[in-house]
Amino acid sequence: MSSEPLQLVWFKRDLRLADHAPLAHAAERGPVLPLYVIEPELWQQPDASARQWQFCREALIALRQALAALGQPLVVRVGSIESVLERAHRHWRLGALWSHQETGNGWTYARDRRVAAWARHAGIPWHQSPQFGVIRPLADRNGWARRWDERMSEALLQAPPRLEPLVGVDPGTIPERVSTLLAEPPCPLLQRGGLSEAQDVLATFLQQRSHRYHSGLSSPLTADQSCSRLSPHLSWGTVSMREVVQRTRARHQQLQGSSAAGRWPLALKRFEERLHWHCHFIQKLEDQPSLEFSELHPLTAGLREPCEARLEAWCTGQTGLPFVDACMRSLIATGWLNFRMRAMLMSVASYQLWLPWRQSGLHLARLFVDYEPGIHWSQVQMQSGTTGINTIRIYNPIKQALDHDPEGVFVRRWLPELAAVPAVYLHQPWTMDAATQQASGCMVGRDYPLPIVDWQQAASQARDRLWALRREQGFAATADAIQKRHGSRRSGLRPAAQRRRSERSNRQSNAVASGTDQQLSLDLG
Repeated sequence: MSSEPLQLVWFKRDLRLADHAPLAHAAERGPVLPLYVIEPELWQQPDASARQWQFCREALIALRQALAALGQPLVVRVGSIESVLERAHRHWRLGALWSHQETGNGWTYARDRRVAAWARHAGIPWHQSPQFGVIRPLADRNGWARRWDERMSEALLQAPPRLEPLVGVDPGTIPERVSTLLAEPPCPLLQRGGLSEAQDVLATFLQQRSHRYHSGLSSPLTADQSCSRLSPHLSWGTVSMREVVQRTRARHQQLQGSSAAGRWPLALKRFEERLHWHCHFIQKLEDQPSLEFSELHPLTAGLREPCEARLEAWCTGQTGLPFVDACMRSLIATGWLNFRMRAMLMSVASYQLWLPWRQSGLHLARLFVDYEPGIHWSQVQMQSGTTGINTIRIYNPIKQALDHDPEGVFVRRWLPELAAVPAVYLHQPWTMDAATQQASGCMVGRDYPLPIVDWQQAASQARDRLWALRREQGFAATADAIQKRHGSRRSGLRPAAQRRRSERSNRQSNAVASGTDQQLSLDLG
């Protein structure tokens, strides 16, 4: 082994070779120790799940193989990152620590601060490269979109052609399980992880499926194929955001002027907009880590009361609202759901069931294989009405069912107990008379629950409470300050007083809009 000091590349949620700045830059300076640390305490956090580890594990196996082909396989250790780094430093002469910046949950934020302290004490420089379009540190949002475009246009970095083998280094095992605390129902339809999987999904989307993106992303019947399905690969870093943006732009340019392109270029344009919004939301958590735990608008704190019975019914898909339950059961089985249905689940939990957003948000975080804390907690607060700057939109679950599953195909697939219910009753089975229930083999209240709340009355009460809160003294001024700090400059969101006048004229509507900073379809999927 070379006598040069080792360059330690700490892989986190960036499990790839291509366009990996820490790996590329470290390899230019000497022999590389590629390291992934399984941190038991991280996997014991309330937002972690076995399905997330399964996807991560597949990505780690693929990454180890890819690095081995270059000369040095991925080294995997279990324990706290500080103790692993300390042992590595004592055993070898570490020249530098290299990693991507991470805007993760509160635990990783505190962990990275500890690593920074360790590196300073050890006298080892820690080089952190941006992972997405997130700016660290960011003084204000002015010019953020331009800087995002500039970063996404930078040249892609190639993987090193070769890595010097580290003699006598045990690569370690990649265990099937990381924590006995990750007990959950199986996820039989989980999307596969890994480098080749990411490239295959990106290729099929851009070349075959993306022409349906903007028209098929809202319905769970079509979103599975119309959405990119890249979200877990972006979250776990098996493909870089910059590569996705540049290949999307290249495909868009290829289609320009083609008589057969149709609305395909528009679909790709809409997709790139969502890539922009992806980073826009992560930037919010980067700028204010507390939004994972505390209401963005302080006057919305303590609105809702915990109720274990309602929470359990919602978590297991037993609310008595068929479309809501079908979405939840689909998510449990697959680890993925299109954005509009995610928003509906959160809206029903927050308004009709009046559950605290942190409770329901943690349940969804564990189910999402593509869980990205910055996007997740920003969206959870947005859909719960706790940001203070977004329009209150309460999803009507029956309207959503009729709009996006009019024949009940999705509901029948995931709620087999309703399979024989006539279509006219399927989305509201409690309206069946006794004879129809008997004939369909589904007695409501026995085979399938009655609605656990009067959802219409609950929605009305929730709307009234939120609007009364927004009229309180000081609410608008705080909302304006939040908008100045976190709001998109592209959205042109008006001051709170103007927004309230506009929103009041539409507040009785249950329709759900999309395409602005108030309500986004982030269906990278």
